[in-house]
Amino acid sequence: MRCEWCEENKARAISCTVYWELPDGSRAIEITDAPGFVCDSCGMEYQEEQLINDIEDQLLLINVKLVEKSITFKELMAKPKTLKRNYFRF
Repeated sequence: MRCEWCEENKARAISCTVYWELPDGSRAIEITDAPGFVCDSCGMEYQEEQLINDIEDQLLLINVKLVEKSITFKELMAKPKTLKRNYFRF
């Protein structure tokens, strides 16, 4: 796969841990087992833009007070939504 950073064809899919600040800025959480990529050429670990948008949307749509300090990606995405959609994204 082509790396989004160095553009070499040495990126591969991984499962990783990421840290995210909640939309209200009250705290950060650890999200484990998140899909991502690592490049064997430049060493960069990253998430695709769509996944970043999906996480940010989910954090806007759920009650973040119920989110644990550490949560798996699947658990986060399975949390029930209190809003239908992110009305700030056009």
